[in-house]
Amino acid sequence: MAYIKATAILPEKLISEIQKYIQGETIYIPKPKTSHQRWGTRSGTRKLIDDRNASIKREFKNGRTINQIAYEHHLSIETIKKIVYSK
Repeated sequence: MAYIKATAILPEKLISEIQKYIQGETIYIPKPKTSHQRWGTRSGTRKLIDDRNASIKREFKNGRTINQIAYEHHLSIETIKKIVYSK
């Protein structure tokens, strides 16, 4: 994470207001909740997992056993159960 000097981006009036509460310390200002993305969205990992889970559900629906699916996907039986029984 890169640090940015407040004087480079914030108005002087706002800096003065913040200094009433904290001076010379590093603070973290989080993103608004509306700009958060689900885990793995930017990297594409979320889509890979969603596609894998859809495939697992199809396999189960087509008659494959949970043990067979777990073995082929290198996942635990409990993980497969969570996937196939989730909505």
